[in-house]
Amino acid sequence: MNVVLLILQVIFVIGVLIFFHELGHFLAARSVGVPIEEFGFGYPPRLVKLGEWQGTVISLNWIPFGGFVRPKGEADETIEGGMAAAPAWKRLVIALSGPVMNFLIGILILVLIYNSIGSPASDQAMVTQVAPGSPAMDVGLQSGDIILAVDNQEIEDINHLIEMVNDNTGKEISLIVEREGAVSTVTIVPRENPPEGQGAMGVGLSNPLKPTPIHKSIGYAFEATGFIIRETVLLPARLISGSIDPALARPVGYKGIYDIYSQAVEMDQEMDLPTAEPIPVFTLSIIANISLALGITNLLPIPALDGGRILFTLPELIFGKRIPQEWENAVNTVSFLLLIVLMVVITVLDFTSPIVIPR
Repeated sequence: MNVVLLILQVIFVIGVLIFFHELGHFLAARSVGVPIEEFGFGYPPRLVKLGEWQGTVISLNWIPFGGFVRPKGEADETIEGGMAAAPAWKRLVIALSGPVMNFLIGILILVLIYNSIGSPASDQAMVTQVAPGSPAMDVGLQSGDIILAVDNQEIEDINHLIEMVNDNTGKEISLIVEREGAVSTVTIVPRENPPEGQGAMGVGLSNPLKPTPIHKSIGYAFEATGFIIRETVLLPARLISGSIDPALARPVGYKGIYDIYSQAVEMDQEMDLPTAEPIPVFTLSIIANISLALGITNLLPIPALDGGRILFTLPELIFGKRIPQEWENAVNTVSFLLLIVLMVVITVLDFTSPIVIPR
């Protein structure tokens, strides 16, 4: 795929995921009565004011990655009705809502993946290959045809189909076949003495895939999310113990995300995975993982992140005593600057030691 198109795709994907993160904060703040002064698409400086909705300015900004929300009185507890002046439980709800939205988006994508990958339909037999000169070729069977019944008797599984065919070698039997949604009947005479390595009809058989039931897909998605969270939590201990290569576990920046995303797109193009529905499995998996990673990262107890805001609410929630606002603001400012330095270091590593997806 064209590099420019890939870059635009990555910008769009990251932008959408960050947008939903901020949308979570927006919806939570509005639900607990904290006004939002601005909802921005992209990051400042502002390009244009798009409009205003119920007191919230909607803006389009120059830096095209995601968005932001600016609650009233975010860092000033003297502003009545603002976020900093709100009770601790409200600030906790607002801080949690962004990561929760990222988890929700990641889980929904995983549900789509598991539903589309599908599971084998054991009561159906799909033709995977047709041998030259075989009875199957003579009657026009094709790869992808699904055999539903023999002599109007529905098959129970592939072995049942083979048994019914072998019981009628040398005799004419009818097959009910589905091809691209259309059902028809063909007659065939199975061979009594087929060539070595071929069956009586001369076809290879497999179970077709059908979409996974939605309740199972949801279960699989939550299992996968739990696994990702567990592996992330255990990562520091595994790095210390040396059980994982540090080069494969380091954080990635925008360049690293581009590398991983482009490799996933390439894998979708090169590998023809059998699925019940045609979807880009690897690309969607990376998007789901990015969304879950955003949720996990923002819950880390680091000032300037949502986890840091949550951390500052805990003394007030547990002991009824609030950390002074000026202390919180100072710590957040220093932490924000350190995070920028960290992002620069990570970006340099993305260029000097690109991440490679194991295949």
